[in-house]
Amino acid sequence: MNLPADHPLVDGRTAASAVIRAYRGDRPETTPVWFMRQAGRSLPEYRELRVGTAMLDACLDPELSSEITLQPWRRHGVDAAIFFSDIVVPLKLAGVDVDIVPGRGPVLGAPIRTAADVAALAPLDPASLSPVTAGVARTVEQPGSTPLIGFAGAPFTLAAYLVEGGPSKDHLRARTLMHADPGTWAALMTWAADVTGAFLRAQILAGASAAQLFDSWAGSLSLADYTAHVAPYSRRAIAHVHDLGMPIVHFGVGTGELLGAMRDIGADVVGIDDRIPLDEGIRRLGGTVPVQGNINPALLAAPWPVLEAHVLDVIERGRAAPAHVVNLGHGVPPETDPDVLTRIVQLVHSAH
Repeated sequence: MNLPADHPLVDGRTAASAVIRAYRGDRPETTPVWFMRQAGRSLPEYRELRVGTAMLDACLDPELSSEITLQPWRRHGVDAAIFFSDIVVPLKLAGVDVDIVPGRGPVLGAPIRTAADVAALAPLDPASLSPVTAGVARTVEQPGSTPLIGFAGAPFTLAAYLVEGGPSKDHLRARTLMHADPGTWAALMTWAADVTGAFLRAQILAGASAAQLFDSWAGSLSLADYTAHVAPYSRRAIAHVHDLGMPIVHFGVGTGELLGAMRDIGADVVGIDDRIPLDEGIRRLGGTVPVQGNINPALLAAPWPVLEAHVLDVIERGRAAPAHVVNLGHGVPPETDPDVLTRIVQLVHSAH
């Protein structure tokens, strides 16, 4: 484990925390829980703090990113914080013309679609990551034994944004490029893997105790395309941090058919979305891998008895895995009542 002596995993602060134990396959006495997108628009304190500040500016302000990261930990009592950032932050720091447009998402000044476009992409200068490392270091000073999770977008999801030029329903241009010009695709995915790997490594060295690789758009791929054209680059991305010895979670949306292949890139934990029952996902993984998931975000606005039964069912299905971290099948919807999330945390912690 090539981490600094004062790292939370090394000095004892987080190594025995429920989330880290579960990620390492050691089922803790109390099931841990945190929520993807727990830091963000569902919290009134977040909306107040963000007034007048653009998304990417907030991500690159160490004081703001740290405070936003800690807000859900204080409010909900979750078992992990996840660093407040965005998957396109490393693209911006590498010089890509990208902005997050409210109501739309990441939008590029010009798409990356040719060999010349890819050749013009600059490598990520490690010095450019200083706002990220400062934000992480500031964050881990506060929550004690609660681990901070670093995160990054997987190469395919980054490449899909780059090729499409913005959000897309089917990522057709990206999926076409991988077959029509495999050399350019390979060069683009290699660049994306190295950028996202450097982004992850910086967060971990600064104090994150685990890492999560998000492949938001991998569900648009067949297993054959994923295995041949995507998995090698996801493996390359996390190879940047394997020597650091922290748990790595791999999560994708709509990826029930890809779970085994997603594990095989070298992930320690697989996140399962809400499109398949959790125990079925565990079965597809051979029952040997710690899992994370998979409360249906649509049920967060359902009557409490309906949501309560669903959460308890997820917990029960999760017993088929060596260990289970309760989470959502995707992120917290912006309109979610924060009190519901707090109530879920209390329910999970009290369930046996």
